[in-house]
Amino acid sequence: MGDQKESLRKITTTLTLKNEEITNFICCLKQSLENLEANSTRVQDDLESEFSSLYSVLDVLKEGMVTRIKQERASRTYELQSQLSSCSKALESSEELLELANQTLCSSETDGFTQAAKDIKDSVTMAPAFRLSLKAKASDNMSHMMVDFSQERDMLKGITFLPVPATPEIQVLECQVCDNTISVVWTLLEPDTKIDHYVLEYRRTNHEGPPRIREDYPWMVVEGIRETEYTLTGLRFDTRYMTFRVKACNKAVAGEFSEPLTLETHAFLFKLDAGSAHQNLKVEDLSVEWDSSGGKVQDIRKDKNRTNSPLHSPARAALMSPKRAPTARVGRDRFTAESYTVLADTMIDAGQQYWVVRYDKESKAFAVGLALRSLGRFDQLGKSAASWCVHLNNWLQQSLTAKHNNKSRTLDCPIPDRIGVFCNYEEGVLSFYNAKTMQLLHTFKTKFPQPVIPAFMVWNGSFSVQTGLQVPSVVQSGQRKNSGTSSSNSNASLT
Repeated sequence: MGDQKESLRKITTTLTLKNEEITNFICCLKQSLENLEANSTRVQDDLESEFSSLYSVLDVLKEGMVTRIKQERASRTYELQSQLSSCSKALESSEELLELANQTLCSSETDGFTQAAKDIKDSVTMAPAFRLSLKAKASDNMSHMMVDFSQERDMLKGITFLPVPATPEIQVLECQVCDNTISVVWTLLEPDTKIDHYVLEYRRTNHEGPPRIREDYPWMVVEGIRETEYTLTGLRFDTRYMTFRVKACNKAVAGEFSEPLTLETHAFLFKLDAGSAHQNLKVEDLSVEWDSSGGKVQDIRKDKNRTNSPLHSPARAALMSPKRAPTARVGRDRFTAESYTVLADTMIDAGQQYWVVRYDKESKAFAVGLALRSLGRFDQLGKSAASWCVHLNNWLQQSLTAKHNNKSRTLDCPIPDRIGVFCNYEEGVLSFYNAKTMQLLHTFKTKFPQPVIPAFMVWNGSFSVQTGLQVPSVVQSGQRKNSGTSSSNSNASLT
């Protein structure tokens, strides 16, 4: 009976997964049908627009050419008509002289013949007919204004749709994830000289497999990429993975997206656990401010509610408080007395992690480091075997020290505005860096007996934490270089 139930459960699980896959596929098909209708209509509208634009260009070109022919015709008509008018006047003058000459020849008067002949000769010499050019100033040939559209006609006949660009392929081995940047590289299996640009889309996800229809995070788009690679910089990783896909575009159409590639971000993400915080610490996700009235308010409330009834005991009141948040310190109360401490909500039990804390340098005291879950509610960071930290003392004289198990070492270095914290759990390494210059401040080398939790302390000040960060490459290379070696006082271990 038990085996049958187990078998049935497996079948049920398999069917549930298959139903989810089919449902997702149906959603994809429906979305594709909607996109097909919209895209086909858009393409048809674009085609109509292109041909209308082509017709407009031809109409403008024709109008310009016709105007030029008319101008040339008018210019030549004017020249020829002017020349024709001059010739007509010259002909009239020549005919008058000819008639006069004939009359003189036929005259019988000998006395006036000589003078008449001389006058006719002088008139002929001055006559416009003898100065007139008998070559036309303008030609009647307009052949030079004829056009030959044979090549253009052949080109128009060759017009066809631009081919859809080939689908890019993301090169997994060439993609890099480091220093809170991701470089994505892709290639085209079919070379295409008409590619105008690429479009890269990426989406945060907590699923390692292919993208799902319903995701918590939307696709982010990067357009106008001219090269076959792109680097996203200044990232903060609040999910475990990021999925990428890319498509090629020419002047008219975009190709299909590449097969999506999911890359693991390898970043450490946490928030501050308000349930563990001292009452004088005002916690909001990743920032803390000192609140000197916090403890006093709590004491006043306790005094008002004090009674002999066990229902109103401090422990009972704490359990019934609606503001009490879940805490990593299971079964323990928040820090108290002079332990102005707050822990993260995520433990470290494997791997290499890195985070950065920015603190107010005017704080009277500040500390950052790691703690075991066994850290007592009265324990101050660095004053027991359950915590390691660097501590800023700004009370009488400013100093920066490394503390563990109530032993301290003064760090001879400029006090930074931001401290980067690196933890290699397996190697038992806890290192502190100037987060701006990446100068190594101090390294603890130990063996963590149990999972550790990022821990912070502040007195009369404030700080904020930056998480979702990858281990910087300069830290990784420095750790490999210093592995197994002993360094100066700045990174010597405290035992």
